[in-house]
Amino acid sequence: MVADCNTIRLSATDRGIRAAVSFLRKGGLVAFPTETVYGLGADARSERAVAAIYRAKGRPAHNPVIVHVASAAEAAALIDLPDAGRKAAAAFWPGPLTLVAPVRGDSGIAPICRAGAETLAVRVPAHPLARRLLAAFAGPIAAPSANRSGQVSPTHADHVMEELLGRIDGVIDGGACDVGLESTILGFDADGSPRLLRPGGVSLEALEAALGPVGAAAIVEDEAPNAPGQLSSHYAPGAAVRLDAAAPELGEAWLGFGPDPARGSAISLNLSPSGDLEEAAATLFAALRQLDEWLDRRGSIAVASIPEHGLGRAINDRLRRAAAPRG
Repeated sequence: MVADCNTIRLSATDRGIRAAVSFLRKGGLVAFPTETVYGLGADARSERAVAAIYRAKGRPAHNPVIVHVASAAEAAALIDLPDAGRKAAAAFWPGPLTLVAPVRGDSGIAPICRAGAETLAVRVPAHPLARRLLAAFAGPIAAPSANRSGQVSPTHADHVMEELLGRIDGVIDGGACDVGLESTILGFDADGSPRLLRPGGVSLEALEAALGPVGAAAIVEDEAPNAPGQLSSHYAPGAAVRLDAAAPELGEAWLGFGPDPARGSAISLNLSPSGDLEEAAATLFAALRQLDEWLDRRGSIAVASIPEHGLGRAINDRLRRAAAPRG
């Protein structure tokens, strides 16, 4: 898909799904809701269609994308999973877990999806609209987050329209995403043991309860990420981000969590006044977008400390990348 197209907001109906499938079959781009964030979808078998994703997002060519499929059986036709991978798929699919494993030679997936790697990232989403779209399309859909590269991921259709209007064919409006953070990404060492590549919607505690010990996230250089979402500066608003703040400083916007010391600051939001990590995850990206808009993408956002357990690991991962130095 080329720029300057007429981006259509599609309804969450059979008619909307049919229109989305028509776009995809013609090599076009359609954003759609998953339980994590909105994805920007293209036919994963078409090099030209997936290349259009990279152009629309301004995504670096070395950053691979996740391929979405309708079932674990379809995933098994694309990648060679070790025993731990099959166990993870049985435990968490459909759901917010991506598995990265060696690509099968007969997968039919466009090489651009792998960005030069010998592995492919695959997941089976749980969102009803994503599943209806996959069933109607009857093929794999490549879909990174539906936003400009490096910026805050979209959790509402309006977020997609704000950033990609005129650059994609359509957006299926399915309301707010439930999880609000991207999927957990799990890779595997040469011996088949699991390794966390990105924290996300499935917690490390849940993974280890199902699989046993999971290796720590690998350190990846920005020049050669081996899975999506690993670039050091990512998920970033225009405003600077200051982490683990006790309270906002003069002139700062405030993003709180739990009991709030902002005391009525003119520019403030709270991810979860009750300290609920699921609520905080679901509201994180929308809150960052709102504060950034209020600040006109300038100044600084002070962020309260988030516990480093459960979904807190994924929240902190996104916040650290949002606060990282920007090239």
